[in-house]
Amino acid sequence: MAANKIAKGVMEEVQKWGAMKQTGVSLLYMMEFGSRPTPRNLLISAQFLHKELPVRIARRAIELDSLPYGLSNKPAVLKVRDWYLDSFRDLRSFPDIKDKNDEFEFTQMIKMIKVRHNNVVPTMALGVQQLKKDLNPKMDYNDLDEIHQFLDRFYMSRIGIRMLIGQHVALHDPNPPPDCVGYIHTKMSPVEVARSASEDARSICLREYGSSPDINIYGDPNFTFPYVPTHLHLMVFELVKNSLRAVQERFMDSDKVAPPIRIIVADGLEDVTIKVSDEGGGIPRSGLPKIFTYLYSTAKNPLDEQPEIDLETATTMAGYGYGLPISRLYAKYFGGDLQIISMEGYGTDAYLHLSRLGDSEEPLP
Repeated sequence: MAANKIAKGVMEEVQKWGAMKQTGVSLLYMMEFGSRPTPRNLLISAQFLHKELPVRIARRAIELDSLPYGLSNKPAVLKVRDWYLDSFRDLRSFPDIKDKNDEFEFTQMIKMIKVRHNNVVPTMALGVQQLKKDLNPKMDYNDLDEIHQFLDRFYMSRIGIRMLIGQHVALHDPNPPPDCVGYIHTKMSPVEVARSASEDARSICLREYGSSPDINIYGDPNFTFPYVPTHLHLMVFELVKNSLRAVQERFMDSDKVAPPIRIIVADGLEDVTIKVSDEGGGIPRSGLPKIFTYLYSTAKNPLDEQPEIDLETATTMAGYGYGLPISRLYAKYFGGDLQIISMEGYGTDAYLHLSRLGDSEEPLP
């Protein structure tokens, strides 16, 4: 395929599918449907994905082709667009799914698609960096609002696509862990997930700085609710990592003991809220809007050093500033939110709200 031009027939097909309506599913629905992974249900699930995935993927391919400021022509973005087009073609050329055999073949194919898209986030980050190099450095990032909104839609859609594929694939596990329905843990303890995410963040802090503040967790470890532990782990890991870094850098050359980071887990009727509090000096109010943009990071992109890392598992203390905006999308995906409240000169509180009801539809961009 030529670098920039897409065959006319393919683009027409993509346009046709991109115009169709997407169908959102809720956590509750995925949980109830997946709790009986009979061959018939797996067949229904595969037939749904066979129709749904091309619609979602086509929408992103169309957008990737028409981004402002010439972002669509950046080599990294062209690469991502080609992954989306390849996946669209794979899905569209797969015949109707009629029996167990078809379903098995289809599942193998969507597994491959998921792997193909592993590096979408860092590759898009690279594309945005390629763009930033060309733009006037004095340009106000608020002018890049369009790009920011696109990335929000794009990454939110990606979370949904990966959740649907991952959920379907996981339902094939012959020995699922107890209380798990695919990716969903029906009795997830937020305190336990917070503990494991904190330990991961702490070990990275130790590796990078040689020491790490303590982390204290408050909440009932026996309290559970249905959620996707990998999503929660990713969000808490990100928040704790930011707090550790702030505290570590503030107290590095001080003779005072670094104050601990506090994590509080509260269970309300509608929401489970996790608060991560640090005394890392806070963020000035003028800087707060920037922390949720994709175009701002105080750290350098790890991709500059090692282009082939998989971001889902990448572990550096500071990334390319994508942790917070992407964590907020994960929270919103199942009806939650992420808010950051800061006291400059003292510290920062992050509030992660998770919907307890699990009945909100996916937000479909």
